[in-house]
Amino acid sequence: MIFQTALAAAILLGVGLGSAGAAEIGPGGAASIDLGSLSGVAYYTPEARGYRVVVTLAPRAAAPAMRFEAVLGADQSMTLSTPRAPGDATDAIEIARVGDSVQVRARRTGDLRQAAALD
Repeated sequence: MIFQTALAAAILLGVGLGSAGAAEIGPGGAASIDLGSLSGVAYYTPEARGYRVVVTLAPRAAAPAMRFEAVLGADQSMTLSTPRAPGDATDAIEIARVGDSVQVRARRTGDLRQAAALD
């Protein structure tokens, strides 16, 4: 239910991320995310341990979505990125808890390291 409310809010408010700034969201609010071939929505809910940030991403083509969750304490952040070819800039977003709000900021950088888990 919370996700549906957040998704509806994102659509109705048209909250998007430009490359110049950050979208600040409050409890119950949402921000749209654009990671090149992936798009989605981010929102958070306050909890005793911190703010639970939920990000749901899906390929632009019809495919199942993926959801990421993290609890952010004061002044903590997380980064989501899409892999690229070596040397290419990475599409990324940073979600940071700043005081009593959460900011979602687009980042395009070649500085993010890519890693793979191998069996």
